[in-house]
Amino acid sequence: MGKKLRYGMVGGGPGAFIGNVHRKAIASEGTAELVAGCFSTNFEKNLETGDFYNIDKERIYRDYREMAEREKQREDKIDFVSIVTPNSTHFEISKAFLEADIHVMCEKPLCFTSEEAEELYSIAKERNLFFGVMYTYSGYPMVKLAKKFVEDGEIGEIVNVSAEYLQDWLIDQVGGEKQSETKLSVWRTDPKKSGISNCVGDIGSHIENTVAYITGLRPKKLLSVLDYYKMDLDLNANILVEYENGVHGVYSCSQVCVGHLNGLVVRVFGTEGSVEWAQEDPNYLKVTKKNQPEQIYHRGTDYITGRAAELNHIPAGHPEGIVFAVANHYNTFISAIVEKNEGMSIENINLDFPKVEDGVSGVKFIEAAVASSKEGNIWKEV
Repeated sequence: MGKKLRYGMVGGGPGAFIGNVHRKAIASEGTAELVAGCFSTNFEKNLETGDFYNIDKERIYRDYREMAEREKQREDKIDFVSIVTPNSTHFEISKAFLEADIHVMCEKPLCFTSEEAEELYSIAKERNLFFGVMYTYSGYPMVKLAKKFVEDGEIGEIVNVSAEYLQDWLIDQVGGEKQSETKLSVWRTDPKKSGISNCVGDIGSHIENTVAYITGLRPKKLLSVLDYYKMDLDLNANILVEYENGVHGVYSCSQVCVGHLNGLVVRVFGTEGSVEWAQEDPNYLKVTKKNQPEQIYHRGTDYITGRAAELNHIPAGHPEGIVFAVANHYNTFISAIVEKNEGMSIENINLDFPKVEDGVSGVKFIEAAVASSKEGNIWKEV
């Protein structure tokens, strides 16, 4: 085992869901150690979090600017930063650490506007830094197997894509009622923190990225209907997409579908068969060939090959969930940093993690979906 990398975190203070997921994911392989952070705007809580994780008080910072500047000057500076804050802060925090020559892994969506996204892409490219954007679901082994089936031509030419991401946690918002403060991620319904979109930005962007990862297809244009139910931001969306090759697909995302908790399902249909993956049952992939019975592939079995096999953590039959999916992205991201530090050329480094380019595409997708709906449900270029 090689020397651990050092990392810092911005956000993820007491009670934070996603920050805790990121920490657990990184810790799962023991390849990086948390040594610095600015976990909260409340400095007392910040210090408490640092103390809990046994971080030197000198490396608990009052804000991200101080953290980036002071870490840059240290001989033992952090190798990368994990950004797990609300959407409104992603751009400025990411930019600060990139300009401090520190690799970045940021929660999605990347930022508020495509102009900001392009700027972050340019800075990362200019400084030759790795910039990951945490689109979680392409980290699952069976999503990688689905990608392999498509790439190998096992289902023929793609003729249709159908994907949905259904939740019900905002059903009480219909009609514009005040959001319960007990709910997770209450900030997502606030335009100042979430940006121009809630539902599409939060979960619709996951559909776009997961479909793109499996199929290699990005939307060329789209037509959307977003439902607001007297709220400032969307709670429900139906989107018709046209890909670069002329094939069409349908995306449905909602946070008001009673009985659905975190129902991301992606179905890709080809001339010779189809693949289907459901996030709530992520250890399985349904594959159906033309004129044949459906087959269910199980994660961790001997017949699984390629990246899906390489990223297997525990034996088949023991479910692997979101922490392992995030861990797979981090392990690849961390390995890429190590290999770069050792002088390996970028062309020979495994870059199978969601990158800043994916973040740029996600922001453009969100902008097009909102614009299409607001302008009368018309086709918009992505």
